[in-house]
Amino acid sequence: MLPSQYRLNEKRDFDRVLKKGLMEQTSLFGLGYLKLTDNLPSRFGLIVSKRISKRAVDRNRIKRILRESLRHLLEKMDKGFMVVILAKHKLLYSNQKEAEEVLAMVLNKIGAIK
Repeated sequence: MLPSQYRLNEKRDFDRVLKKGLMEQTSLFGLGYLKLTDNLPSRFGLIVSKRISKRAVDRNRIKRILRESLRHLLEKMDKGFMVVILAKHKLLYSNQKEAEEVLAMVLNKIGAIK
């Protein structure tokens, strides 16, 4: 589980990132991000739609995979990013290691990893 200081909780934060931020697409997920000028820790939000799977078990598995991947990357993260991860169906059939590698690659590409 991600510590609360690293979570996006409010709908307005999600909307802000998705409307004003930039988007990177991978085969496993879309990653919307917004770089802020403040010196607060980077915060993350996850969106797993029912279109991915009607089963809550599957959606929760995807969220666990993404949270664990993020947890491993937190110490390398730069400050001031708001990130929203939009899961894709293919993430349901991948493992945590694959998701972490793709996530690290994308975060490095956008400059969020030191």
